[in-house]
Amino acid sequence: MKLSSPLLSFLVNFLLGASWAFAFAGATIFFYIFLEIAIFYAIFGALLGALPGLFFVLLIEYFLIKHEQLTELRKQTKLLEELVTKSL
Repeated sequence: MKLSSPLLSFLVNFLLGASWAFAFAGATIFFYIFLEIAIFYAIFGALLGALPGLFFVLLIEYFLIKHEQLTELRKQTKLLEELVTKSL
């Protein structure tokens, strides 16, 4: 993904990767903790352990979508302003 500055792009990509790692680590840890009890509880615990990381993934993806929408709206506004000035 291409953002307005390389630093912002690096930061967003880093946070996205860290969120996926957090989701994977949470799922793995909770799976092995509850594996001693039963496999059903282990799978359910893995899903619960992955939720915080997945929440952050969704939050960052939402930010990226809104940022792309904003840049597209800025482009469209600039084009519309050019059309208005040419027609006058």
